[in-house]
Amino acid sequence: LVATGSCGSLVAGLTALDPAALARFAPLLYTFHFYEPYLFSHQGATWLTEEPFYRWLTAVPWPGSRGTLREALAAVQARMDADRTVPRAEKARDRALIEAKLHEYFEAAPGPAYIADAMAPVATWADLYGIPRGQVLMGEFGALRTDARFTASRAPDRAAYIRDVRLAAEANGFAWSFWNLFDGLGLMDDAHVADPALI
Repeated sequence: LVATGSCGSLVAGLTALDPAALARFAPLLYTFHFYEPYLFSHQGATWLTEEPFYRWLTAVPWPGSRGTLREALAAVQARMDADRTVPRAEKARDRALIEAKLHEYFEAAPGPAYIADAMAPVATWADLYGIPRGQVLMGEFGALRTDARFTASRAPDRAAYIRDVRLAAEANGFAWSFWNLFDGLGLMDDAHVADPALI
């Protein structure tokens, strides 16, 4: 049995789970998904309709020190300017929100230490309940490949982010599986060629 918490299997969902009711099941793994910070991992995501500003995000760097707020906002503006289907008022609303979110992103100085801090509650939870860390599975992680017209220089950032997340899981003694083989979050590109940087 693989058990998870609420909140889309994110860290907060797992750490809110009381595993006592599941103790009778064996073998048992506990799983969580990890995409923090979403501003990086989900930039360009068109399916996040409740947070449509993600569709405009592009060139958000990893780690944060590889870029600047000014560069990221310029890339967002270029993406907005290239899309004539969305009304100006909607773009203005999204741009204001993006600017605020990117301020937070760069102030947080995201990098390996940021990931370690974001994942630490899972280790604390496992230790609290006496769950061997090898029974904890980071069942999904990854970062979206965004439109190459806007992010060709950021491909190494995606590989660095995925490496940093994997290493953080391993440092905690967690098993992991990558999400997924195909699509924008996948190990392979649209031509089904494996990304050598990720391999």
